[in-house]
Amino acid sequence: MKIISYNVNGIRAAMKKGFVEWLKQENPYIIGIQELKADISQIDPSVFTDLGYELYWFSAVKKGYSGVAIFTKIKPKSVKIGMDLGKYDDEGRLIQAEFDNFSFLSAYFPSGTTGDIRQDFKYEFLDDIYGYMQDLRKDHPNLILSGDYNICHKAIDIHNPVSNKNSSGFLPDERAWMDKFTESGFIDTFRHFNKEPHNYSWWSYRAGARAKNLGWRIDYHMATEPLQNKLKSAVILPNVVHSDHCPIVLEIED
Repeated sequence: MKIISYNVNGIRAAMKKGFVEWLKQENPYIIGIQELKADISQIDPSVFTDLGYELYWFSAVKKGYSGVAIFTKIKPKSVKIGMDLGKYDDEGRLIQAEFDNFSFLSAYFPSGTTGDIRQDFKYEFLDDIYGYMQDLRKDHPNLILSGDYNICHKAIDIHNPVSNKNSSGFLPDERAWMDKFTESGFIDTFRHFNKEPHNYSWWSYRAGARAKNLGWRIDYHMATEPLQNKLKSAVILPNVVHSDHCPIVLEIED
């Protein structure tokens, strides 16, 4: 079963760059999307439903901002919108679909790059989603939390760890949160299969960063440990260009 996560940085813009055609060719069972920047009424959903997908969409209150979705060819048993915490749900940060053998969540973690206020908001979100996921595991042990975490975990995950040591997304407290999260029983599925450097999922639009592969790995499929024996492969698709991010792929046994 192929599962994809993709921050499209605006689904309408991505659709103009061939996103629908790519999705048809790639043909995942499930795709989690982040940064929709649109309400479903602003696109033609039939281009996706004609491919066999059911669409579950969670827009932010603010127009043209944030938002997450799950498109799935497998009908979920249930879908939950949000975290039941208004300050995050207003920004469309999390959506969850429950299937027979696992639950899949598409998440868009806040960025702290615009200043201290948003960095503090990011830290609050990290604390709250940690607790949320630990509580969720009690009744749903098989979880896949996929999306844009806006954090590089280790030095191997960023092109220049020295010059970025004080940059939001690679701050010590953010990286410590990733340590805590993975040590609590979540597997970074890409690193489970691939220990090599220079694998990134986001590149700045500035200074030809993508062509030079000066990137950051900030997108993850994190799976709980009971799913470890079901993991088959995890890859990054850096040559797929509809966004400043690229898709990440996880394959699990059905």
